[in-house]
Amino acid sequence: MTRQSVISSNIASVGYDSSISLLEVEFNTGSIYQYSNVPANVYSSLMNAASKGTYFNANIKRRYNYRQIR
Repeated sequence: MTRQSVISSNIASVGYDSSISLLEVEFNTGSIYQYSNVPANVYSSLMNAASKGTYFNANIKRRYNYRQIR
């Protein structure tokens, strides 16, 4: 999956596969997580948020099933 770099103190890049509703987040620590069944509007809102980390913590973290891939 191709991720797009973002400006954030916590998140390095974000990718999304709309065919399977999979969100991939790379953190500045180097860890990468995949979140399943994330609606496209949640991905769009994350990408348009003034604070990616705040949006992620409030709307994605602990709300979707995830797995760490790195």
